[in-house]
Amino acid sequence: MSSMAQTRSQVAQSVRRSSRPDIIRRILFALRTLVILLVLAFTLFPVVWIISASFNPTGSMTSQTLIPQNVHSISDLLVNFDKLLNNPQVPFWRWISNSAVVAVTNTILSLAITALSAYAFSRFRFRGRRSLLVTILLIQVFPNLLAMVALYLMLLQIGPYVTILGVNFGLNSHGGLVLCYLGGAMGVNTWLTKGFFDTIPRDIDESAEVDGATHWQTFWYLVFPLVRPILAVVALLSFVGTFNEFVLARILLTDRDNWTLMVGLYNFVSAKFTDDWGVFAAGSLIAATPVVMLYMVLQKYIVGGLTQGAVKG
Repeated sequence: MSSMAQTRSQVAQSVRRSSRPDIIRRILFALRTLVILLVLAFTLFPVVWIISASFNPTGSMTSQTLIPQNVHSISDLLVNFDKLLNNPQVPFWRWISNSAVVAVTNTILSLAITALSAYAFSRFRFRGRRSLLVTILLIQVFPNLLAMVALYLMLLQIGPYVTILGVNFGLNSHGGLVLCYLGGAMGVNTWLTKGFFDTIPRDIDESAEVDGATHWQTFWYLVFPLVRPILAVVALLSFVGTFNEFVLARILLTDRDNWTLMVGLYNFVSAKFTDDWGVFAAGSLIAATPVVMLYMVLQKYIVGGLTQGAVKG
């Protein structure tokens, strides 16, 4: 009987020992779930608040609630969108088209500059190569705000004299704005893209050279298809950064018809912050739509392009 009791106690002890790891795993799982929920709530709260503000008929932050109050019909929910889209004094769609033209133009030119420069730094060996790479990196250390006055005066001076294919590159022009954006296109993008180029075996270039291919043919037909993930990342970052840029566009663009979307929306809240907050939120919600769609289209390239581009430097 004593041996049976000892056996039972040993079995009970073993069961308790085996149950302890299960309890610890459950506690850790509950803690991880709690942290994830807190991070999601912290991240999504501004988005939910903007959506609620866009449908709030009062258009004021002081009376803003998560669920809009005093809503009796669909027209009450859409009053901010009506003020934004049907006001002849507010060229909203022109602002969107201006932002789209500037962002797309800057993205295409940035891709061309970044891809060619990264290919040259990755595949060619020439005097001053490392010094140029370090210089490009050091230039990015200084904030862009330091160059605002210089860029303004530069465009003010060259505006009356520089016109290419009918495009003005002076002050209060989209050409000048794109030119300023391109000035910073060879910084982090070049380093990121060069790292991705370095992961591609040089045997491809050597085999193409043996077959008589030129450097351009090697780049366009062999290397370019392999670097599409990182180019998609660069395109996405360039488009979103340009589309959402405010400070430089606010300084260089003075005519209302030339404003980008961010500059135009700013004027709804520049005088009194609570007056047109609902209209500002409605415009922000519409402006976020193309960016979200672009992220959804290119999401499969984002993680792969960023991680593979960081393998080598």
